[in-house]
Amino acid sequence: MLSNITIGQYFPGQSFIHKMDPRAKILATMIFIVAIFLAETVASYAVIAGFTIVTLAVSRLPWRLVWASIKPLWIIIVFTMGIHVFTTPGTVLWQYGWLHISEEGVRMGSMMAARLVFLIVFSSLLTYTTSPIRLTDGIEHLLAPFKRFGVPAHELAMMMTIALRFIPTLLEETDRIMKAQESRGADFTTGSIVKRAKHMIPLLVPLFISAFRRADELAVAMEARCYRGGENRTRMKELVITGYDYIGMACIIGVTLLLIVMRWFV
Repeated sequence: MLSNITIGQYFPGQSFIHKMDPRAKILATMIFIVAIFLAETVASYAVIAGFTIVTLAVSRLPWRLVWASIKPLWIIIVFTMGIHVFTTPGTVLWQYGWLHISEEGVRMGSMMAARLVFLIVFSSLLTYTTSPIRLTDGIEHLLAPFKRFGVPAHELAMMMTIALRFIPTLLEETDRIMKAQESRGADFTTGSIVKRAKHMIPLLVPLFISAFRRADELAVAMEARCYRGGENRTRMKELVITGYDYIGMACIIGVTLLLIVMRWFV
């Protein structure tokens, strides 16, 4: 069910990853995403897989959360893999008319699917181990240098975090509306694609109304509490770089350098 999707949720804990500064985690995630695209060999993918598994073990997150972050996007992963498997030229392993599977296609498709899995898992790790408030502060601090160019750092950080935070809420609302519509005879699982699309209209209308209502309630609540972001805003907990962050960044930079060496010097 949609309620089992965990994108954007925070899982409290006291692990090494939880204790890292959000700025360090955001930068580490960005560096690791770039590092993933440096991998070209089986050995380099093994390094990325090993580092991801170790990081998940250190974070002490339940493995069901990791699976829950991948499960909703399995169609995209399989579709991406299929495109490379059936369109990459090379040594033909199977052919039926114009449709063929090549050895190079299987290799490229597997690597692209692995890249997507690593991207999803490591990005989800950031939201699982960072509360929305600390994530907002981290993004705002990283965007602060761009204020001199007129970039509204606080507003952008707040919008991004609120959007991320409300993904689970909207999914729960969607699941609740679907159950209500199904109890009235609606069918979202059978029929052609066009028929399913028509059946989605009774679902989208109340969902949009609910989303706008929640946005209005949030705005009223923030104004009632005299919320003013940006300049002169104080924080209950200031962000501080600690030894956890230096160790974490050293590990991520070390893995990136290893992948660079494996790609261009081995």
